[in-house]
Amino acid sequence: MTDRVTLPEDREQELRTITDGFFEREVYLSRQETADFLRDLADQLEAETTVTVAGSTWEIPFEYREPVEVEVEFTSRRERELEIELEFADASDGSNLSVR
Repeated sequence: MTDRVTLPEDREQELRTITDGFFEREVYLSRQETADFLRDLADQLEAETTVTVAGSTWEIPFEYREPVEVEVEFTSRRERELEIELEFADASDGSNLSVR
């Protein structure tokens, strides 16, 4: 099991942990890099309800709740494309909300 799932790409200088705001990164991986990334992610999912996704200079630790939403989308309009998206919801789902 790995501590975090790392994408091999970033060019920034210092490591920053992202826990708030908005962050988006798109990377292009080889077939082997993609398989390694997915295996590391699967190991984390089997082990616990926290995943940490990282680049070389950033990391996002995220505690999630089940179920994980998996969306599969296929299109053949301009070019054939298959998209597989995983969506993890925050573990603090508001269940501790009360009316007094």
